[in-house]
Amino acid sequence: MAATDLRAELDSLLLQLLQDLEELEAKRAALNARVEEGWLSLSKARYAMGTKAVGPLQYASRMEPQVCVCTSEAQNGLQKFRVVKAGAQTPEEVGPREAGLRRRKGLSRTPEPEPSPAPRDPLNWFGILVPHSLRQAQASFREGLQLAADMASLQARILWGRSQLRGLREKLKQLELGTA
Repeated sequence: MAATDLRAELDSLLLQLLQDLEELEAKRAALNARVEEGWLSLSKARYAMGTKAVGPLQYASRMEPQVCVCTSEAQNGLQKFRVVKAGAQTPEEVGPREAGLRRRKGLSRTPEPEPSPAPRDPLNWFGILVPHSLRQAQASFREGLQLAADMASLQARILWGRSQLRGLREKLKQLELGTA
């Protein structure tokens, strides 16, 4: 009885693993398409604006990230990756900045410069009226970043599934050896 239940669980886990692998392959193809589309749009923008107008010399001297990749752990130990805007605070960051007591009155410290609440759009580095192809390139690379985070989560789930599959195979093998 236990062997049939174990085989049914093994089959369902194998089916889930194959579905995850198929989804991963689809996301890889989509990521490749987004990156290719982004580079093509970037080359179109360079053609429209001139090769010297779109390049490293136009980058800001102090770059700030637009997005961050955050990880969280589910109940079963799987890591999940997600892309969040850089200005958004996670629940862990809400609260007092310094632990311990604070002096309300007395010596005042020099206020620390706060980072800008909303990062500026990097397209403004290249001028006010940028070509549409440059905006398309930015959108393609952003979509690619989201796809990369989804792929990382999927790969973590696939690794977890493979380890579960190995464990179930070992249990089944031991059960079969015990009954033989």
